[in-house]
Amino acid sequence: MSTDEKDTGTTESDTPAVETAEPAVTGRWTAERKSLVLRAAAALAVGASVASSVILFLENKESKDLLAAQQGAREAACRYAPVLADYDSKSLDGYFQAVLDGATGDWKKQFEATSTELREALTQGQVTSKATDTQCALRTGDEDSAEAIVVIGTTISSLGTEHKAKPGQLSMVMSLHNDGGRWLVEKVNSPLTATPAQ
Repeated sequence: MSTDEKDTGTTESDTPAVETAEPAVTGRWTAERKSLVLRAAAALAVGASVASSVILFLENKESKDLLAAQQGAREAACRYAPVLADYDSKSLDGYFQAVLDGATGDWKKQFEATSTELREALTQGQVTSKATDTQCALRTGDEDSAEAIVVIGTTISSLGTEHKAKPGQLSMVMSLHNDGGRWLVEKVNSPLTATPAQ
């Protein structure tokens, strides 16, 4: 047998073995790669789903917290408004205390600074005021601060009205601040008392 024949025989016998081995190895790697890709895709999908759920939960919680804060601020403004309009010159101590209990910041300082003059004016004028109706709405608000528009219907009697109750109205914008879960009024942009309607 010649050298060429031996080489040809060897090459022919080895070639089929290599050809049959390569597809098996390649097929196994391809299957493993597909499995890894599928597992990675599934993990990414689960991760994205969990992340979306967490984001939606947090957004929903923030939305509920904001709505609750706004509702609390509006209710506080509605409760405080009649306090400002209910007083009797014969017994002003309780009135002044109630106003200060719901006040903070600039409004509290302003009210304290003018309380002596206000007391004298109400006493000399023998003024009595009653809140008859309160309407309030929130203009703006978040979890820390809010602004409410308040309209208070009143009846006011005094020396000037010959002690006859006359209808009046107070309109104001209140700025409120959340102080540890309690909404307090920090600014009032309207005079405390209103002139009775003619």
